[in-house]
Amino acid sequence: MRLKEKAEIVCDELEKLYPDAACSLVYSQPHELMIAGRLSAQCTDARVNIVTKELFAKYKSIEDFANADVSDVAEIVKPCGLYKTKAESIVSMCRQIIESFGGEIPDTIEELTTLSGIGRKTANLIMGDIFHKPAIVTDTHCIRICGRLGLVKSKEPHKVEGELVKIIKPERSSDFCHRLVIFGRDICSARKPQCERCPLTERCRYAKGL
Repeated sequence: MRLKEKAEIVCDELEKLYPDAACSLVYSQPHELMIAGRLSAQCTDARVNIVTKELFAKYKSIEDFANADVSDVAEIVKPCGLYKTKAESIVSMCRQIIESFGGEIPDTIEELTTLSGIGRKTANLIMGDIFHKPAIVTDTHCIRICGRLGLVKSKEPHKVEGELVKIIKPERSSDFCHRLVIFGRDICSARKPQCERCPLTERCRYAKGL
């Protein structure tokens, strides 16, 4: 079976399992997703959602963050780890948006990744969820599950993204990645995947011991 055909079947099965694909980070404005994405580095989405509830209540706009005291932001985001670096980049990225992009979040990967603290993973998240453009978010769930299924060979995020772009239909790419996150938590976990519950075992190299 060709990889594109296999990828289509995987997309279909995940859609049956989780018809309501959605980002697990809680946000109400575009810049909030950008900031939550930055905080999610080496931190769980659940913890980020707890922290951002207070953060977004205090700072309500890009301008608020741009004018914020870094130490105040750092104190709030401390539970997310690497809090000094994350706070600095959050304030810096918002200043960059105002100074370089007229206060509007840019809508290309190339421009997004010029912002402080924004890598391709968060940039793709913004592209898919905010701008509704094709996007592959190569988080740990995506890399692990696609590797187990045999959809990709690499474990490097950028290379995994490149491999998946070739086999996942653009219009399905963003939701596919959201569903992988849910699937990774629900069934295909890192330590103890529940293969007995999985509808993809016939398509999975890991389940077959390959």
